[in-house]
Amino acid sequence: MPVKIRLSRVGAKAQPSYRLVVADSRNPRDGSFIEKVGTYNPRVPHDHKERLVLKDERIKYWLSVGAQPTDRAQRLLAGAGIGAAPKRHDQTKQDKPRAKTVERMKLAEEAAKQAAAEAEKAAAEPAAAG
Repeated sequence: MPVKIRLSRVGAKAQPSYRLVVADSRNPRDGSFIEKVGTYNPRVPHDHKERLVLKDERIKYWLSVGAQPTDRAQRLLAGAGIGAAPKRHDQTKQDKPRAKTVERMKLAEEAAKQAAAEAEKAAAEPAAAG
């Protein structure tokens, strides 16, 4: 049975609160679960003691028997000092320039270097002649 440690949403509309649960991965997000191992309330300040409440021993037990945390659950656990943070995958290239733009930027740099070299050479010639 594939077991996951994941968040299950509870709370009213526009007022989210989450349970950290151990559940069969084939069950729905808010469906039945094996055990509740914590709570997460994103609506309180970061330094508030009730923002993230965990049962450390039970979480460590479930991790030791093979339960896999979801990415978000793993980030929360890493913040609490249980396990390592997940590796982030950069999926988009939107922040990077396109190939043609990179090529144009290289050509502009080379042209600027040549212009600087020519200006230096021109500045050195009158000084040598005079």
